[in-house]
Amino acid sequence: MSQADLLDPAPVFQLKGSMLAITVLELAHNDLARLDHQLSEKVAQAPNFFQNTPLVLALDKLQPGAQQFDLRALLAVCRRHGLRTLAIRASLAEHLAAAQALDLPVLPPSSARERPLTPGAAPAPAKKAEKPAEPAVRPTRVVTTPVRGGQQIYAPGGDLLVLAPVSAGAELLADGNIHVYAPMRGRALAGIKGNSQARIFCRMLAAELISIAGRYKVAEDLRRDPNWGEAVHIHLAGDVLNITRL
Repeated sequence: MSQADLLDPAPVFQLKGSMLAITVLELAHNDLARLDHQLSEKVAQAPNFFQNTPLVLALDKLQPGAQQFDLRALLAVCRRHGLRTLAIRASLAEHLAAAQALDLPVLPPSSARERPLTPGAAPAPAKKAEKPAEPAVRPTRVVTTPVRGGQQIYAPGGDLLVLAPVSAGAELLADGNIHVYAPMRGRALAGIKGNSQARIFCRMLAAELISIAGRYKVAEDLRRDPNWGEAVHIHLAGDVLNITRL
């Protein structure tokens, strides 16, 4: 490279801000065996979506305990289930030192009022001796109240129909189709168990992420689409997510 090339004033990079959909795993207990088991159950709900998912590992709710904290082993458990840790959120000295030893970025503790993510549907009642087998297809789940940031709504075995706005930070999941008859600003994942025929319909597309059968687009891609902010129909054509105006 010549000196003239080095003096060329044209920039070779740009720094840009971006609102990306990042999953936060908030750890409540330092118990890797239970975490491994419970992550297996969670990933089973949406195996395609959890492949190479970017993750912030939140440790700021953990309390100092007698059990030795092993950040390297914790990262390995997350990685085994497809979760790729980008940074940790922590305040305790032992967590900060462990992150520094692994050259892992540290984010400050969250000051926001957060609510835990739930699997969606209420727990099933206790199994009776002669309980009939559940049908393969379940009725459509209908939500009539706003879905706020931090909430997760899941429609197992069927479609999800939302009649109220979906806020940023909220998450909709369905084994079938997703219908949102209001602005959709959160994340919508249809066909999460591999149903490539699933579809997403919404009154106004302003989502952080959309996904069908594991194929997804994030907000940065969606904002470039000419149908951003419009009423749309989203479906898969091969491996490509097609967004068309309703």
